[in-house]
Amino acid sequence: MNDGHWMKLKKAVETVTARLEKTPDVAMTLGSGLSDAFGQPEGGITIPCSEIPGFPVPTIAGHSGEFWIGPLCGKTILIQRGRAHYYEGNTIEDVSFATRMYALLGIPTLVVTNASGAINPDFRAGDLVLLTDHINMLGVNPLRGANIDELGPRFPDMSAAYTPSLRAMAKRVAAAEGIAVKEGVYLAALGPSYETPAEIRAFGAMGADLVGMSTVPEVIVAAHAGMNVLGLSIATNLAAGVDPDASLTHEEVIETTRRKGAEMRRLLMGILEQL
Repeated sequence: MNDGHWMKLKKAVETVTARLEKTPDVAMTLGSGLSDAFGQPEGGITIPCSEIPGFPVPTIAGHSGEFWIGPLCGKTILIQRGRAHYYEGNTIEDVSFATRMYALLGIPTLVVTNASGAINPDFRAGDLVLLTDHINMLGVNPLRGANIDELGPRFPDMSAAYTPSLRAMAKRVAAAEGIAVKEGVYLAALGPSYETPAEIRAFGAMGADLVGMSTVPEVIVAAHAGMNVLGLSIATNLAAGVDPDASLTHEEVIETTRRKGAEMRRLLMGILEQL
C-alpha cells in the first residue's frame, strides 16, 4: 500500500459520505450477471463508479459498474453492481479498493457473490453454494506492502474469514424458503483463460470445490478490517474436464445467472432481512 493509494481511498470515502444520509448496514457485491438478475430496487441513489475518485471501472460484460444505496429489507444497503478483476490489468489495490472503502465508511457486514465453475463432482450447474473458505492462487495478496493500521493488524487471522454465524443464518433462510444450498471452498485463479483439465484436477486435490477469478482479495481485506463476511456463489458451469464434452464460455456464465436469478434474489432478500 502506497501513500497515493491511501489518499485515493480517503478521497473516495469523502465523496461517497457526502452522498449518504446514514452509514449503510450492509455492503453487497453482485458478481457476473447478478446485477441484472437481482434487479434495481426502488428509491435510493445510484452512483456510477466513474464518479468516485480512484475507483476502477469494470470492463467485463455482466458487470455494470455502479453503486445503489438505499432502504431495503428494513436496512440501509449498499449494492455494488459489478466488480473489477485482477485479470483486467488492474492492480491488486484496485481490486480490493471497494471493500477497503466500505471498511473505512464503517459498514460492518459484506455479502459477496460470484459465478464459479464446479470442481466438486457432487455439484451441478446452477447450484447455489455458501462459501466456507478459500484458496488464493492469484499469486498476490492485497495486504502486501505497508499495513493500513487504521483498518487492521499486520498479520490478520484468516481462520474464519467467512463468518460462521452468517453462514448458519443463510442456511436457515434457505431452508425456510425451500431453496437448496450447498457449502464449499472457493479457489481464485488468475484468469482470464479458463483452467485446463489438469489444473482442475490439481485444484480438486488441494480441496477446492469451486473455481473463479474474483472474491478472494475482497474477503482478505474485509477480514483484515474485522468485517463480517458472507460468501455466496452460483456454480454456473462444470469446470474443465469435469464434463469432458462441455466447452466453457462467458455467455454460459451469464445465462446461468439469469436462469437462477430469481432464486438467488429470493435467498439474498431473505438473508438481508435477517442481518
